[in-house]
Amino acid sequence: MLPFRIERPTPLIPGTLLRRYKRFLADVRLEPDGVTVTAHCVNTGAMEGLTRPGTRVWLSHADSPHRHLKFTWETAEIQGQMVGVNTSLPNRVVGLLLREHALPWLAVWDAVAAERRLGRHSRVDFHLTSRRGRQHFLEVKNCHLVYPDGRAYFPDCVSERAAQHLRELAEVVRGGCSAEVLFVVQVPETRAVRPSDVHDPVFAATAREARAAGVRFSAVVLSQTPDAIIVERRIPVELRPYATGRVIKWRNASREE
Repeated sequence: MLPFRIERPTPLIPGTLLRRYKRFLADVRLEPDGVTVTAHCVNTGAMEGLTRPGTRVWLSHADSPHRHLKFTWETAEIQGQMVGVNTSLPNRVVGLLLREHALPWLAVWDAVAAERRLGRHSRVDFHLTSRRGRQHFLEVKNCHLVYPDGRAYFPDCVSERAAQHLRELAEVVRGGCSAEVLFVVQVPETRAVRPSDVHDPVFAATAREARAAGVRFSAVVLSQTPDAIIVERRIPVELRPYATGRVIKWRNASREE
């Protein structure tokens, strides 16, 4: 049940972001010794509002001899909140929640399998089954773009892959199974999730079509500390159309900064 706390194996390390570059790399000056390291940035999106030089960030450290980069960028401190930037974290968290039956609306499923084929060219994050043979296809989407209205917007840039996932989930439903998109929002004070008509109108339209076809949409909010990850609560997903004027202004202001 929520809230659900996950302890980190070791605490995160603070530092100051110097730059993000080549999408997957970030130079960070560590506290308190001032050593500069290059961290892995597990995020292919625009990371709107999160990559300003001087932002305080938090890194995890791994001693594996197989890793070229020992540090991973996990969170950024934005207006006093720790915002998660690691897009691989939601799948790990959701996998644990499913195995622990900690999400009430998904607790009816008995078996959990990760990475099952979906359509011709994709894979779904989780395939859930019941003892009676019912099947549920669950796709997890990371979200960290939250505007002053308290809503998270997904995606933060055009994502043809995400739209294709929705079309394939709709086909699953037409075939007699159930399917769901679960947004994991890595910003604590978030009211709801919306598909972004500004950043990717095709995805937003496809999400509404998928809902009409029977695909379900849900969302949870994470908060983070240097020592733990807390899955706080479930929040609504707002799929109805909305006026985009304010969202465009917020996006443009963020880009100018």
